Parts: sequence; C-alpha cells; structure tokens
Amino acid sequence: MNLATINRTASTSLSHIRREEEIEQENIALSRLLTRNWKAGDVYAPHDLTGAEARKWRKRTRPTTDAFDALSINPLSLYKNFSVMSEYMTEMGRIRHSDSTGLRPVNQRKIAKAIRRAIALGLMPSVHKHPEFIKVATEGRRVNTGGIYAALPSTTRGQPTPLSTDAKGERIAYASNKSIFLRSIDHPAISTQYTQHTAATTVAKFAPSGFYCASGDASGIVRVWDCSPNGSGTTKGEYAIISGRINDIAWDGDSQRIIAVGDGKQRFGHCITADSGNTVGEISGHSAQVNAVSIRQQRPLRAATAGDDKNLVFYHGAPFKFNGIPGRGKHTNFVYGVAFSPDGNHLLSVGGDKKVYVYDGKTGDVKSEIVDNVEGHKGSIFGVSWSQDSKHFVTCSADRTVKTWDVEAGKVTHTWSFGDAVNVSDQQVGVVWPAGRSDGLLISLSLSGDLNYLYTGSSKPTKILSGHQKNITAMTSSGESESSTLWTGSYEGRLCSWDAASGDAETIEGDGHTNIISGLAATLSGQHPRIYSVGWDDSLRTVDVGARTFTGKPTQLSSQPKALTCTSDSLVVVAQLESVIVYKDGEEDGELPLKSTPTSLASTAGTVAIGSQDSSLRLFSVVPGKAPKQTGVVERVSATPLTAISFSQDGSMVAVGTAAGKIYVYKIRTGVTGLVTETASLELVTDRWSAHTGKITCIAWNPEGTGAVSGSLDTNIFAWSLKEPGKRVKETNAHKEGVNGIVWLGDTVYSTGADATVKKWRIKIA
Repeated sequence: MNLATINRTASTSLSHIRREEEIEQENIALSRLLTRNWKAGDVYAPHDLTGAEARKWRKRTRPTTDAFDALSINPLSLYKNFSVMSEYMTEMGRIRHSDSTGLRPVNQRKIAKAIRRAIALGLMPSVHKHPEFIKVATEGRRVNTGGIYAALPSTTRGQPTPLSTDAKGERIAYASNKSIFLRSIDHPAISTQYTQHTAATTVAKFAPSGFYCASGDASGIVRVWDCSPNGSGTTKGEYAIISGRINDIAWDGDSQRIIAVGDGKQRFGHCITADSGNTVGEISGHSAQVNAVSIRQQRPLRAATAGDDKNLVFYHGAPFKFNGIPGRGKHTNFVYGVAFSPDGNHLLSVGGDKKVYVYDGKTGDVKSEIVDNVEGHKGSIFGVSWSQDSKHFVTCSADRTVKTWDVEAGKVTHTWSFGDAVNVSDQQVGVVWPAGRSDGLLISLSLSGDLNYLYTGSSKPTKILSGHQKNITAMTSSGESESSTLWTGSYEGRLCSWDAASGDAETIEGDGHTNIISGLAATLSGQHPRIYSVGWDDSLRTVDVGARTFTGKPTQLSSQPKALTCTSDSLVVVAQLESVIVYKDGEEDGELPLKSTPTSLASTAGTVAIGSQDSSLRLFSVVPGKAPKQTGVVERVSATPLTAISFSQDGSMVAVGTAAGKIYVYKIRTGVTGLVTETASLELVTDRWSAHTGKITCIAWNPEGTGAVSGSLDTNIFAWSLKEPGKRVKETNAHKEGVNGIVWLGDTVYSTGADATVKKWRIKIA
C-alpha cells in the first residue's frame, strides 16, 4: 500500500467519526424539542421533562405558566407521588421558595398544600427526615438522654466573663470550652448544650423574647439559634463579625438587632440583624479591643461600648452610628463593663480603675461618679448588672467581693466576700441580676468557674455550683447503685465528687494535683473507704470519701502514670511509663513483670489485667505480701495497642478496646469464679464489637454481664450485647471532642468527656 492510499484511508476514517458526532449532536438537539404524548393518569417527576417541556417553568422570574400548566395536572391529586413531592421539598419536608420551584403563585400554594397533606399521612420519601418522623424515631430509641451535668463557665484571669439570664429569670447562659450551656437556675442539673461552634466559645446572650440565643467564639463567629425551652436548638444564622475573639454581645429590645464586639483586626465590632446578618450600623471610635456592649431597650435606640482604650463610646440608632465619647479621660484604666438600666434612664460603666460612672441613658452625658471610699471595691471591677427596678445595681471585682449599690445615694448597700485567705481563684469575674424573679437572687462567677447564688439576707452564698472547666480525663464511682457517688478528675488537676442522682458536685479540698489527673480508682474495703488518684505531677494521692478531702502525704512515682486500678485487698496498681508498680498504704509492695510498655489496667477481686503497647493482654494474681504471678496471657490481641480494659462484675468476662476502635471480649476459664489463682485460659467470645472509628478510651459492663458500653475519641457511645454481637445501640456525638470515661450503675450509664460534662443515659440492650 502506497502513501496516497494510506492518507485516503485515514481521511475516510476521520470523516466517519466526525459524521457520527454530528449525528449524535443532532439527536440531542432534537430530543430537547420533543414533547411526549402524555396520557391521562400518567405521573412524571419534573426532572423527567424534556427541555421544551420544562423551558417555560425553569425561569427564575415569576412565571405566567409552569410545569403543572404545561402538563395540565393538579398537584393536589399527586400528593402520594414521591418523585413529584421531592422535587419541591427541602430536606426537612418544607416547600421550596417560588424562586426555586418556578411555580405560579396558585400552583405554589397547591404544591405546599399537597406536601402538608403527604406529611400528615406519613407519605414521605425515605431519604427525607421530617421533624415529626425524627421525634417518633427518637421516642423509639433504646438510648435516651437522662440529663446533662453541665460544665462550668470558662474564665480567664484579668478578663471579664459575660453571663446572661432569660426574661423570666429561669435559665442562665454561659460559654464553656467549645459549647454553650443553658442551665436551669432553680434546678441546675437540668441543662441544654449547644455544640455547633468549632472554636472556643466566649459569650452567650438571650434575646429579650427568650426564644433565641446569640453566641460568639474566639474566631469571630456569632451564631443565632433556637433556645426556646421546647426548641430543637436549630441554628438560625451564622455570621462572621470580626477576625478575632468575640468579647460581648447585646440584643435590642425587639430581639431583631445584635451588636457584637471584641478583639478584631480591621474592626472591633459590628451591628447586624439577627435573622439575616444585614448591616444596621457600625462600631467605631475605639483604638483597642472592645470588652463590653449594651443596647438601650427603649426607643430612641442607643448603644454604648467600652474597651481597653479606656473609653466609653456612645451610639445613636438604628442604624447605629458614632455619637461621641462621653467622659473622655474619666476612666484611667481598661473599661470592663457597661450597662443600660431596664428603664433606659441610666447608663453605667466600670473598669480596672475601680471607678463607677453614671451617664444619661438617652443623651450619654456624664451624670456623676459613684464613690464609696469605705465600702467600695479595692480591685478591678469586671462586671455590672442592674436590678429590675433600675434603682440598684451589682458589681463584681478582683478584690474577691460582690457589692450591690443604690444608684441615687451612690453607696454600697450589701457586700459578699469570698475566701478567708487571698486566693486568686476567688476573684469575681462575672455577675448577673436575673430579671423576672421576686426573690432578689443574684449570681456571680468566680475565676475558678464556681457559680455563686447570692441573696441580700445572707453574707455568704446560699448555693455554689461546682464542677469542671476543663477536659475531664478520669472517672470512677463508689457506693451502691441507688446512692452512688461519681468521682471525676480533669485536665487542670481538679477532683470532684458528684451525687449521681441529683447531679450536685463538690470540689475535693486539700493538697491536690497540679496537673492532669490520669487515673482514679475506688476501694470500699475496711471502715474508711478511699479514692486513689494519679496525675501527671507524678504523684499518687488518697481521698477520704467521708471528709471529701485529700488525706495523707502524696506518694511520688518514678515516672508519669498512665492508668490506675485497685484490688479488693486495697492494693493500688499503677501503670507507669516502663513498669506496673503495686502499692500498699502508700508504700511500694511489688512490681508486675512486663515485656512491653503498659497502656491500660483493670482489676476484679485479686486479679489485674494489663494491656500493652505490643497488643498483649496479661492477667496477674496480686495478693498482699506475695510476688505477683502471671495467670493468663493473650500474646497478640490485635495489630494495635490496647487502650481500655474492663471486667464484668462477676469477673468471668474481660473486654479489651484497641487504638483502632475495635473491642474484643474474652471469657476467663478458671476454677475459681472471679479470682484467678492458678493458670487461666482466655477464650475469645466475640470480636464483632467494632463500630468506633477512633481510639477506645473506656468500657463498662452492665450489672448482669450481658453487655457493655464503650466510649471513644470519635465522640460516640455504643452499647453492645453478647447475645447479638453484630448489633449495637448508639449515641453519636455524645461528648464534643471525645468520650474519656464511662460507668454503668443500675439502669443508668454515666459518661464524661472533653466537653467537661457528666451525662446520664438510659440504655437497654438485648
């Protein structure tokens, strides 16, 4: 074949390919112009329409005709057709906006009515979840939230911490870690947790209506969300206010406008509408971060901000605009608090210079400085709040006092002092005077995070809400299930006891840990039950359960402790970096020989189980005065280290969790139930407990020994059954940023996590 023939053949093949492409394009174009022969009774979804059929109703402007006109069908007759309904519904089963559907108003109303009719009959596509369906599904779950024992507010030394209460004086709102808590004032064990922030939260404020809450975080984001008592906590809006920490938020009297201020780069605050985030003014006049903001609840609207530039800036609104800096130079240090009186006649400012100034609420003019040289504050004033009658106000200070004042007389009327000795943790960094109450209650916040309930008839707090501010890193329990006490240790070294039924917490006093508490264990033997704790200050400490105090001298450990357990003979076993040491009465009593680094511990009676970095599981018999003896071993449980171990209550089963999120259950074959005295065999019962996606941090068996619950760094809690090992009951996102501890008492499971909360769950397993 010559060259000409080859070129001619190639050209012919190319022409053939091009012709086929042209024919395909022509067919596509023709298909767009086709109309179908619709038959009576045929039902088609809008996405089945051809281009010619759909062209008229795809316009974004208000149409004169639409798909239903073109097809001559009535939406009300098609409400049972899922494909038609889904084209016009949102994910939550609501009608889409007419800009999206392209329907005429009459057909928009018809399809909305059709969707409501389908919802009422329960005729919904399986891919959609309507709130009513979610409610029904939730009622049928076998994991039910029994309550949240909330974390304490996050505080920073030398910085005010805003508090807020609703209009009825029933709930208090505050920020803690990356969550917002709404807590009942009269029943503190009842609380709601909002977890949608991705950065550390800094402030939460109720709207005057009580139906919404605005919260800010360290990244400059403000979220507005449903906080009604029976609400779902749905986020209404998320708005980027500044490129830095939000320090304070204020609502107007109509619950429509928000001013958020803080430490930004381009600006120090912004004014927006709560429902859409549209701008309704600007914050200007400051040269440093703004610490506080307040809006006058009456018209004409006024606003005031206070900052580190020692100035109070006054605004007229709405829209809010700069009006002036009244009393320029009056404050000689940072201004920490500002508040309009409920009647709108007065405005107060307080600061680090220990001064209190009164301004006219409408004009912003300085009226006077309130000075009480005898009873006044001796330290920086961090917060201020008004009484309902606008005749009195309350302030809190770094001098560890909270004071009420008469605004007309300019004198202190009552003082509460905290701490008998100078203690930084007793500084008062926040205060609120709840509206809507007739008992005169005030609530102040200590730097330690404690919330103090104050009444003018008493010189001391009538109630103190204690708990944790930081990540809870260890948990155990003591006592019978009906009257159990929970014990929790946290990242900053605080140890607390909790009444499991009521949720009341008490901080353990005495010479405690100065760093992370990595393990807790309880012993009930003898007349004096004890709680043992180990921490990253490399110490073993003892707590007297009855006195609720640390007792005796701490035992110094040779290295950083990883885990802790206690035998029935009150022997304390501590896993350290390279060894496992047994202690009796604070003195070393033996060492368990290991070939690998220990990672987890558990005990039942006189048997101790040790998990290691090499994924081996070893059982030791530990008896006072005798050398520990290895009685059972599984050389390699899995390919990853063992991170959690738990014995069933009768000691016949042991569950082992791994760093990969899988749990293995072994049955202990031995002649003496619950006490391994001779060589024991470990028989694998199941390896199908494997739904976690992160490291297993804790496992707890139910009292019957038929199943267990587990917690993980993936934030989830799973309940497992030996009868049906392939099934599980789950609670996703149980603790924000991870679950760290779990115990099963009676029919209730208690868990702790990185969100510093203790949560109750009602769990039923097969």
